Amino acid sequence: MPITIQVRSKTVEQTSVSKFKAILKRHVQARCGCDFIFDERARTVLHLEIEPGSQQDGFTIRDDDNGLIMIVGGNFRSIVYGLGKLLRTSTFAPGRFTASSWRGTSVPQNELRAVYFATHFFNFYHAAPVEKIVEYVEDLALWGFNAVVVCYDMHHLTGIDTPEARRFIDRLKAILTAAKETGLRPGLTMLANEGYANSPVELRADQSFPGTRHIRGGYGVELCTSKPAGKKLALQWLGEEFQAFSSIDIELIMLWPYDQGGCCCPECRPWGANGFVGAAKDAAILARQYFPRAKIILSTWLFDPGVDEGEWRGLTEKLSAPQDWVDYILADSHEAFPKYPLGHGVPGNLPLLNFPEISMWGMNPWGGYGANPLPGRFQAFWDVIRDKLSGGVLYSEGLYEDVNKIIWAQFYWDSARTARETLREYVAYEFPGCNVDEVAEGIMALEEGHREFSTRKRWRLKLRSNARAQKVANMFDRETKLLPTNIARSWRWRILCIRASLDLERFTGKRYPNAAVKAWFDELTAIYHAQDAEGCVRPPRLETGGKKLVSKRQ
Repeated sequence: MPITIQVRSKTVEQTSVSKFKAILKRHVQARCGCDFIFDERARTVLHLEIEPGSQQDGFTIRDDDNGLIMIVGGNFRSIVYGLGKLLRTSTFAPGRFTASSWRGTSVPQNELRAVYFATHFFNFYHAAPVEKIVEYVEDLALWGFNAVVVCYDMHHLTGIDTPEARRFIDRLKAILTAAKETGLRPGLTMLANEGYANSPVELRADQSFPGTRHIRGGYGVELCTSKPAGKKLALQWLGEEFQAFSSIDIELIMLWPYDQGGCCCPECRPWGANGFVGAAKDAAILARQYFPRAKIILSTWLFDPGVDEGEWRGLTEKLSAPQDWVDYILADSHEAFPKYPLGHGVPGNLPLLNFPEISMWGMNPWGGYGANPLPGRFQAFWDVIRDKLSGGVLYSEGLYEDVNKIIWAQFYWDSARTARETLREYVAYEFPGCNVDEVAEGIMALEEGHREFSTRKRWRLKLRSNARAQKVANMFDRETKLLPTNIARSWRWRILCIRASLDLERFTGKRYPNAAVKAWFDELTAIYHAQDAEGCVRPPRLETGGKKLVSKRQ
């Protein structure tokens, strides 16, 4: 028998009701492994209502006088959040869905809960079918994200009118359109001095950055905006980009100083407090000509790395007088959260956002060995900064950090929520039928071996955690046999199982590579749609026979 549910609404637009139904159907069908239909005679009835007076992004689930389950919110995305809560507290079994009895009101504590999709190097966001990315946007919305940000990366292109650029823009617009249709806020991010591959050599930035070149990055094509012609060209290219996205009501513009970017010529340095501020202000003013409602996020990524160059202090001075062109300051780094805003306050007394490193830390290639859950690391971060933030923007390279995304989404929603609590809810929802406590503890245990997963050379080290690896791998093998087939084959389960299996291969000293390892790498490559990806964002590429690592660069 198919599962039947009825959905009613008087205040939600029909297109949004259709989106709601599609999300509901996909998630119930995936967990129950059977057909799903919407039937006007169904006993389970969801009644959706938008009440304009409701608190922004908050939702209420209650019963009405006729026994209908009501999901009430102030906008469509809050209805989606209510659906997420309803689904996560419902019961799923093969062929059976039992709607949740949870009733109450939930309101997010942090105003901005965004994820940035890094669309480059032919990673998942760059190469997967757009419909897969659309589904993933919907999945993240159920957990409380309210914005999706993408980047039109210029460095590998030669102009906005080239076929490659147009295809790229069409892809990014499709992602942002899907976000908007789900109620999420669409955003763009860019360097303040971004350049195309064919930027004029005489206008290029000086990126020698003594002592910090290796972490601040740069493709060598960025522009020096202290040169009048460089500034003019940078704004011309940004204007072309904004025009290309003008059909979408962009709500967030995120401006970056480094990685890549910046200029350390005498007129621009220190870039973060000098050239960058001027270039960012010009870009922000231009952006608002195309997108009047856009909020401007000023990033301070890699300000004063390891040495005080005066960037934080200088930015504080520049923003000491009220500014109408910037709305948020974003701060974070590869390792510990920057000390300056914690000890001296936020420049301009603006709302502070963070930019959690959920993708690259401690694993090379990024995600190349499966899931990279880091709940303990993130809990330690959150305990330090949670009272200082108004939200954040996650940096994402793909699917393998799915658990990490959800932990941060729930941090932003409820600052008192722990990573462990979120992890248990994630496991119960995504893997119905498993032993929640055992699987959650197994995922926590994967973090213990994470730092040692950084290079091929480390595979050959005599490592200490073989007993832990054996226990975790055995647990995943045992639970796989108990799970319904549709759940055991899901990509979320497989990237965890493969990670546990690769841990065991490493910690017990198995030869690398071997046939099993190659098969797991191939499976991960298929999950990520990374067949043509560059080496940093895909599992190691093994030649036939498994004797040599191959990196394919585009």
